[in-house]
Amino acid sequence: MKLSTTNHYLGAMLIAMSFAAPASAADLPGKGIKVLPVQNTIAEQTFQTLLVTKALEKLGYDVQPIKEIAPPTAHIAVANGDATFMADHWNPLHEASYQSAGGDAKLSRVGVYSDNSAQGYLIDKATAIKYKITNISQFADPKIAKLFDTDGDGTADLTGCDPGWGCEAAIEQHLTAFKLRGAITHKQGSYSALIADTITRFKEGKPIFYYTWTPYWVSSVMVPGRDVVWLEVPFSSMPGDQAKVSTKLPNGKDYGFIPNKQNIVANKAFVDANPAAAKLFSIMKLPIVDISNENRRMNQGEGSSADIERHTNSWIKAHQAVFDGWISQSLAAAKKQ
Repeated sequence: MKLSTTNHYLGAMLIAMSFAAPASAADLPGKGIKVLPVQNTIAEQTFQTLLVTKALEKLGYDVQPIKEIAPPTAHIAVANGDATFMADHWNPLHEASYQSAGGDAKLSRVGVYSDNSAQGYLIDKATAIKYKITNISQFADPKIAKLFDTDGDGTADLTGCDPGWGCEAAIEQHLTAFKLRGAITHKQGSYSALIADTITRFKEGKPIFYYTWTPYWVSSVMVPGRDVVWLEVPFSSMPGDQAKVSTKLPNGKDYGFIPNKQNIVANKAFVDANPAAAKLFSIMKLPIVDISNENRRMNQGEGSSADIERHTNSWIKAHQAVFDGWISQSLAAAKKQ
């Protein structure tokens, strides 16, 4: 019996809807599975962590509030199953923490979430030009070191890296290798407070000397090349297992740090049991410029939890096709299991 035009149309619509309709909550691979994300204590890394949690929620996972702990402890927590993942693993900066927590036997590190993160030492451009400072080794000259003395003890004061972040080990290695222990004081504590004081000094026209990384909002306030300049190091010298690794860039410059990749590191047992999450962790990519732009908004007064939530939702809306692609590929991986 031939269908009427109306019935034929309705039948076609029902068939189309059956293919287009999203999976019900009961069908989602993460249903009933709790996930605990952890991250560094740096608020500016919440955006990338939150983006991962929102994708996991779309897959049905019961994502718990983000816990903030220092990187070495975070790696151990993820390895032991006390936490599920961290989206702010810097590779190779956090390599020692990764290996100490059990390495590939207990952790999963597949895919590159964000690439080409830079680190290094900078001074204000005015002082660099006036005294022709291009290399940190020049701080061995007491006259140069004294230019950056903020507390009157005759040594240059470096706004440095908080203990436990990973970068402090490289800085301490440099001070020893370059024989700068008596010339530079590595100031540590609350980086946000220290860099705020550094920015104040810069605005007052005083010499400044600091460590920073990208993506981070500091470089949008004191712009490299315009306001400040990167300092080179006399030779490559990294701590621990990276001792023989060259930090020299293809252009011949050596700023003392290896450009890093940011990975999503997850508990290996969880990844093995959850192909949807495993696929998601391996394919998510976040442009470094997008992280910098979000961090800049935080620095301009939009730094509350609600603000970061809004920033993340806005990113998803602006990149909906990309986000939906992550979800569809992850759902497909679960169905293959």
